[in-house]
Amino acid sequence: QVQLVESGGGLVQPGGSLNLSCTASGTILTIANMAWFRQAPGEERTLVGTITSEGFVMSVESAMGRFTISRDNAKNTVYLQMSSLKPEDTAVYYCSADIRDHTRRFRTYWGKGTLVTVSS
Repeated sequence: QVQLVESGGGLVQPGGSLNLSCTASGTILTIANMAWFRQAPGEERTLVGTITSEGFVMSVESAMGRFTISRDNAKNTVYLQMSSLKPEDTAVYYCSADIRDHTRRFRTYWGKGTLVTVSS
């Protein structure tokens, strides 16, 4: 019913930039919080940051100053702009969204992820 699709991942050199996007589609009544997570090889999935429907952003310390989260409510899309990338930023990046769907209840949906590789 509802799908989240990330895009924009790829290979980038250390110090480079990359912009990710995630768009929700399907039977969507309301989208509340949207978020970005990442999962490095062999590690657990961790939060990068969240953004409310009003645009209030909360980011984890490791992303502050380098990562920017924004959203376009008209497009049901959340963005992650990443700069000054480091090899340790290598991970699969996932988006999630709290969506009121056809059941009229909120449910957290996840995308399938997009791989970001930071390497020279």
